[in-house]
Amino acid sequence: MADDEVSPPKTVSDSTRMPPWLPRAIVWFWGGFALLWLLRGMVHSLRPLFVIVLISLFLSFAIEPAVNRLERGGIRRGIGTGLVFIAIVAALGGFGYAMGRVLSDQVTQFVEDAPGYIDDSEAWLNDHGLDVNFNDLRDQFVQGGDAQKFAQNLASRAVDIGTTIANTIFQIFTIGLFTFYLVAEGPKLRRNVCSVLPPDRQREVLRVWDLAIEKTGGYIASRAILGIISGGAHSLAFIAIGLPSPLPLGLWVGFMSQFIPVVGTYLAGALPLLIALIDKPISGLWTLIFLVIYQQIENYLFLPRVTAHTMEIHVASAFGSVIIGAAVLGPVGALLALPAAATMQAFISSYVHRHEVDETALAQVTSKRRRGSRGPPALPP
Repeated sequence: MADDEVSPPKTVSDSTRMPPWLPRAIVWFWGGFALLWLLRGMVHSLRPLFVIVLISLFLSFAIEPAVNRLERGGIRRGIGTGLVFIAIVAALGGFGYAMGRVLSDQVTQFVEDAPGYIDDSEAWLNDHGLDVNFNDLRDQFVQGGDAQKFAQNLASRAVDIGTTIANTIFQIFTIGLFTFYLVAEGPKLRRNVCSVLPPDRQREVLRVWDLAIEKTGGYIASRAILGIISGGAHSLAFIAIGLPSPLPLGLWVGFMSQFIPVVGTYLAGALPLLIALIDKPISGLWTLIFLVIYQQIENYLFLPRVTAHTMEIHVASAFGSVIIGAAVLGPVGALLALPAAATMQAFISSYVHRHEVDETALAQVTSKRRRGSRGPPALPP
């Protein structure tokens, strides 16, 4: 009878049973992973829009001080914003037209004079024992060479070039529209942002906003002052040297050297130096000498005096911020890095309380270090 008894079914022990929360955790994990993947794709797709908004915000900070002055003078804010925009567009358009004329004239002159340069180079090399023949290179300039092939390639890429130009114009228009709105509706925008914050947060937001406007305006003002000084000095120097189109070249140096971080100085000096070398080699030498001398005068005389009243930031901090900005956002980040770093520096310094240094204790520590560096006294013989 004992064999007929049914044994109880085997049950899974608690140690090997799946926890009830594990399926839910797996679903949440993969759901979160999919959501993050979608967010990553959205951020990547919307990155151009973020860059446009960031540029517009920077430009609005730079333009708002001028609009505020016009508003205090009795001009409506919208009209004042439009006047400032018209002045900026006119200045940039005039600068671009002048530089385009200079480049066009110099390229045309270089192409016309290139056969003569080739003949002189060929004769000089042959006089020094080198048997060279530049007939093929000369024919490229005289007969046009591959100009027809270049025109055909350009025509085949007309659609791509037109698309690029259209996208650029659309981005510029979008930046201008955002900037106009941020400046014209600046007080209303700040009021809307602060309306959703508690009073203590409102004060912090307004303080950071004012700091950003102050530092960005200071950056633009300091660059503009230095650019005017640099442009005037280089224009006079180029007139004395005898360069063609000295005023546009001087404005080019003043603009590029001040508003393009790190490499702006080299880009600014490259164009007049190249034009001077094409015109006369001795003019290129004098141009190079003046560029180097003026850069030293600006760094040690003009720059500290101007930035002390507008936007003061340490050279190492400025260089590091430009590198970080370029690594994050490319050329746009490099342009926006300096005012952003100045704003952060001013914001942090408002919370840091500095104290006077005990000069006596500091001198004692310094003297002890000097005595320690000399080593122990020598033992008597």
